Amino acid sequence: MTKLSGTILDGASRPVGRGTGRGPRRLALFAAAGLMSGSLALAAVPAHAAMHTSKASKAMAAAVADPARPSADRERDALRKPAACLAFAGLHPGMTVAELFPGQGYFTRIMSQVVGSSGHVYAVGPPPKKAGTPPKVQAIADDGHYHHNITVLLEPLTNFTVPKPVDLVWTSQNYHDLHNVPGLNVVDFDRQVFKALKPGGIFLVLDHVAPAGSGFSDTSTLHRIDPEAAKKEILSAGFEFVGESDVLSNPSDPHTNKVFDPSIRGHTDQFIYKFRKPK
Repeated sequence: MTKLSGTILDGASRPVGRGTGRGPRRLALFAAAGLMSGSLALAAVPAHAAMHTSKASKAMAAAVADPARPSADRERDALRKPAACLAFAGLHPGMTVAELFPGQGYFTRIMSQVVGSSGHVYAVGPPPKKAGTPPKVQAIADDGHYHHNITVLLEPLTNFTVPKPVDLVWTSQNYHDLHNVPGLNVVDFDRQVFKALKPGGIFLVLDHVAPAGSGFSDTSTLHRIDPEAAKKEILSAGFEFVGESDVLSNPSDPHTNKVFDPSIRGHTDQFIYKFRKPK
């Protein structure tokens, strides 16, 4: 593993199952003092959760609105909906994240600002084809504006590792590409992701939708993947399925055009699946 030390994810969602409503409670009679203390204890849990959510929401809003972000990134926000996607992943201050294949750093910048100085982002990708050429995300890691909390890790995909277990592994629009890497067993890769996560950690997969039942046949042609095939594959690595978000869904996408086709580029139907490593 080559380590380049730099200055070193709720959208609309559908739950896994139905019928999760709570039934009526029956409360026994307690002494007044006991009842009061119990009520306070019950109230403390949602209050803490609300405070945590509020802090994360404020950090997310500030990160997306950061004027230091490139104008090209901000122009894409209406289509990519970064705040909703990252909120669905559960991103919040203090988290440790492994971002797979960060590209030019569209999500990297936002993640870095949200997790803040108490968190960390590992930007993970394969070594560059041309030796000695730093990935574009390295410039972000070297920029002090981003808390010195980004580490660029360049390593073969057959040997995905992180320096320490993380809270979230994130991949956006490129899970399908794993099926285009010669010699890579994708289930083995998913097992490496599983190993890299803390117990209870999240694997968030966002990608372009291929026709139902197409499996992995369109990963190198249309650069799409059948969501159910991806889900089955990831579950086989030991993950639990938490739920999905339809914030990037587009029912008008015929699923038959290459994602780079001008008629659909930037508007593809995309699934967002959330998996968890059991505690």
